[in-house]
Amino acid sequence: MTLMDAVRTLATDPGLHALAADPPPVVPKPSPALPAAVNTQVQTVLNWTAGFGLAAAVIGGLTGWLLVAVGHNTERAQLAARGKQSVLWSLCGAGGIGLTSSMVLAVYNMSI
Repeated sequence: MTLMDAVRTLATDPGLHALAADPPPVVPKPSPALPAAVNTQVQTVLNWTAGFGLAAAVIGGLTGWLLVAVGHNTERAQLAARGKQSVLWSLCGAGGIGLTSSMVLAVYNMSI
């Protein structure tokens, strides 16, 4: 049944039982799948990116704690405050990297 036939049928008989006579068309549902070689390469890139990002966040956090210790012991309040900020930003960055990496992997695995 074409669109014009459906409109004509509804105009003459507004009941939906006339349209229900034809079975709906069957739409094939192909399952999306990537080749195994591409899948492993994408997983490797995502894992390395997350690993380097988390390593940078850890180094930033350790550097921040070093700044806090040096600033506190040398009575430089500005240096200690800067160190505290870098520790907080490193924690936020590590959380963001972990969350983003998990979400990307979850969405990527759902599409396969």
